[in-house]
Amino acid sequence: MTEPQSPVKDKNYNLIWVLEASLHTVFRMENYIQDAEEAGDTELAEWFRKIQESNRKAGDQGKELLAKRLEK
Repeated sequence: MTEPQSPVKDKNYNLIWVLEASLHTVFRMENYIQDAEEAGDTELAEWFRKIQESNRKAGDQGKELLAKRLEK
């Protein structure tokens, strides 16, 4: 199943959407990490941490890009 195309053909809209998705994933991983740790699954918790860190980096980069665009 594919996701419907964006109703807005705008690169800044896409940037904001991906930024929000990245930051949302960072937030959600906290719950998944906690669940894995409570279940004693350190391997899974570490994998979730890696995903979280990757999305945190993407979020930071997205915030920088957005700030540059807003300054213009």
